[in-house]
Amino acid sequence: MFKPHPEERRTVRPTGEAPVYDLLVIGGGVNGAGIANDAAGRGLSVLLCEQHDLASHTSSASSKLVHGGLRYLEHYEFRLVREALGEREVLLQKAPHIIWPLRFVLPHRSHLRPRWMLRAGLFLYDHLGKRTTLPGSTGAPLNGQGPLNPQIDYAFEYSDCWADDARLVVLNAVQAASLGAEIRTYTRCESARRKGDLWQVELLSDHGTAETVHARALVNAAGPWAARVMERVVDTRSPFGVRLVQGSHIVVPQLYLGSQAYILQNEDDRIVFVLPYENQYSLIGTTDVDYQGDPAQVEPTEAETEYLLQVVNAHFKRQLKHEDIRHRFSGVRPLISDASESDPSAVSRDYSLTLDGDAGQAPLLAVYGGKLTTFRKLAEAAVDKLTPWFPEAHPAWTATHALAGGDFESHAQLSADLKAEYPWLSEQQLERFVHCYGTLSRVFLRGMRSQADMGEQFGAGLTEREIKYLREREWSRDLEAILWRRTKLGLHLNAPQQLRLADYLQELAGEILAV
Repeated sequence: MFKPHPEERRTVRPTGEAPVYDLLVIGGGVNGAGIANDAAGRGLSVLLCEQHDLASHTSSASSKLVHGGLRYLEHYEFRLVREALGEREVLLQKAPHIIWPLRFVLPHRSHLRPRWMLRAGLFLYDHLGKRTTLPGSTGAPLNGQGPLNPQIDYAFEYSDCWADDARLVVLNAVQAASLGAEIRTYTRCESARRKGDLWQVELLSDHGTAETVHARALVNAAGPWAARVMERVVDTRSPFGVRLVQGSHIVVPQLYLGSQAYILQNEDDRIVFVLPYENQYSLIGTTDVDYQGDPAQVEPTEAETEYLLQVVNAHFKRQLKHEDIRHRFSGVRPLISDASESDPSAVSRDYSLTLDGDAGQAPLLAVYGGKLTTFRKLAEAAVDKLTPWFPEAHPAWTATHALAGGDFESHAQLSADLKAEYPWLSEQQLERFVHCYGTLSRVFLRGMRSQADMGEQFGAGLTEREIKYLREREWSRDLEAILWRRTKLGLHLNAPQQLRLADYLQELAGEILAV
């Protein structure tokens, strides 16, 4: 990895005027964090601003998959599927702590798609993109065995990958910060105007602190807010409309034994995933519903919940009820608007990068669309587009370097190493630290000799030491960020434990304000 010299790239203007950055990125989702990381690793000085918490919206509300997108083949999006399949292999190597292989079962239902069509699609899926580590597809009769309804007598299997979406965002930001980038959460970009060969940007924190900074290039990676940023912040017409599509998920107690996932066909041509989740649960989703309103306020509807339950109950022996639901969440996917397509499920998940600016003008790059799997490729392409303004930038690097915490050979080896170094860790902590932080676990474990050294215990292996790390190194300020994005312990801490954690976070905030 290239080590930049941000003190040389970022300049402070005379008489205390606003600092100048090479790149200012608006948006702390997966695309914004990926672009900031890529650019910082090329030696550019970077400032990322996010109006809320990192990954607080779309990027933490996905189906948590790194996949080629099997169903996109029906819409002839071969380029997107090929690129996503290639990225699947890259990300699996880059981030083995938060991304790992997952085997999918695709039940055959003859009244929906004939068996030959599924077999042909899976053959294409196996061979369209590079596949070096994941096994190919197979098919077999079920003979009434397993958790599926007995009338489903045949199923296919194929490979894709699971991903912790929110941690993918945060670890890109962590890595960017280690390379010199500044990450500003709860900081909104109020306005951006060209001043010669620079952007003059007005920032406002949620504490009411206003700041003016300058940047040689501006990136709009605001996701669902991308068109709004163009029109209200940059004061220019958006080249694309953004179609907001709501996707909701439910979490229920483990629906079946085994580590496999299921991809379920439905009569409306949509598909629903059933995924193993947090050892004890199953994650079910997603829906596709057009959304109007503030993307920050999206909530699962009763109609969506009923839809997911109906699809699952049509496939599995065990029948789910509303009372089985332990958690629900919803996100808004910002898709490039296609007025000719009425079905939200058929709207492309591809992305577009638009560049405005010439050689004598500060450039503006806007990101539209995209999906979790292709974020790294998108980020690389985005910074490549800006390199004419930064001829001194280093070459692209992210394809061959581990993501923060991902520099280890295998889960088993890292687990054994941590167990040898910290034999007092519980099995629960050990497994979670490996899959959540990877080698970054050593940052907060360093110097610890016992559980007592880790400070107050909040439940499910969460300790004071880890909380302070999350606040100091991962920009975690509140209960929701810690329990539902940085960890998934919101499913494992009971109400009194969560209340105590909330009180503790208030105590910490009070100490910081006092200082």
